[in-house]
Amino acid sequence: MGINTGIEHTELLENRDVTLLLRLVHEAENSSELLRRMQESREAFSPVTMLMDSPEPEAVLAHKVRLPRLVIHRCPLNRVRHINTLFSYTNYCMERGGLIACHCTTAGIRREKIMRQNPVVINRVLFFLDYCWHRIIPKLSFTRDFYFGLTKGQNRALTRVEVLGRLYRAGFDVLHEEIVHGEFYVIAAKVKEPVRDDKPSGGLLIRLKRKGKGGKIIGVYKFRTMYAYSEYLQPYIYKQAGLCSGGKIAGDYRVNAAGRFLRKTWLDELPMLINWMKGDLKLVGVRPLSSHYFSLYSEELRALRIRTKPGLIPPFYADMPGTLDEIQESERRYLEQYLRSPFLTDWRYFWKAFRNIVFRGKRSR
Repeated sequence: MGINTGIEHTELLENRDVTLLLRLVHEAENSSELLRRMQESREAFSPVTMLMDSPEPEAVLAHKVRLPRLVIHRCPLNRVRHINTLFSYTNYCMERGGLIACHCTTAGIRREKIMRQNPVVINRVLFFLDYCWHRIIPKLSFTRDFYFGLTKGQNRALTRVEVLGRLYRAGFDVLHEEIVHGEFYVIAAKVKEPVRDDKPSGGLLIRLKRKGKGGKIIGVYKFRTMYAYSEYLQPYIYKQAGLCSGGKIAGDYRVNAAGRFLRKTWLDELPMLINWMKGDLKLVGVRPLSSHYFSLYSEELRALRIRTKPGLIPPFYADMPGTLDEIQESERRYLEQYLRSPFLTDWRYFWKAFRNIVFRGKRSR
């Protein structure tokens, strides 16, 4: 079963080694056969292709191939303890435009197998236990060390979003992704250096980097509504689907089931009160944006935006604009009025938003 990436494959996918790899993927009946065929076809790959069997990141740097054009990780990511380091080291060893290929069993595929291979009721109990052990416990700060100390990172569950997000954090752009014979395969190209100045969060409370007053990066607190590493994936899904009504990402598959409930009830935004008390945000103001979303705005509006603090209640709820252009126009009107008369503008916009939310049931879609 293939996954429509929503983008055209680049010329990088036309080289001999990638074509050979994709052919082997499609011809193999299962993952073990694929690995066997790759081993048998080792000599068919060019000298600048690196075939990695080890789950250890250091093995990438110690490999005899220098500046490879393609690095194929044959070991499934579910068995790799330090995935971010593995991806970063792969990035370091190649020039810009080099390719990485990897695979894993995603949490979705894992769930399907458990539900299909076990009797009704028992399968749900087994899935619940598996979910708690391999998804929740590795993410909690007070149980993470115990989990990895016991399992060494073997057989852990990874979501599709997490794998793609980790690749983007490591400086890769995803070119091709598909599910074949119960395994999720990805090919990505190096486009930049890995991100080093952050600390990815997998907990319930997250701190997102947003543009504040003066262009300063502030950490906005929210309850997690997306899968881990979703924040790095925004350029990819925007490239795939663009924006829908209300300026949101269309068909955003990064949002999990619990997150949909939190967003519908606005509970996810409660921690932003911490930012309000710290003085990073004011009560009424433009929405704090990520660097990628900020880059979609016009240069004039970007300059206007950073003259004031972002707010908890954006002018969006007063005007209810639909498209990105309408959102920009709504924010422009608010900012120009606010710079002329701060208190009266926020007072007026607060009650407009209050009326739309409480009495008219308006929501961000």
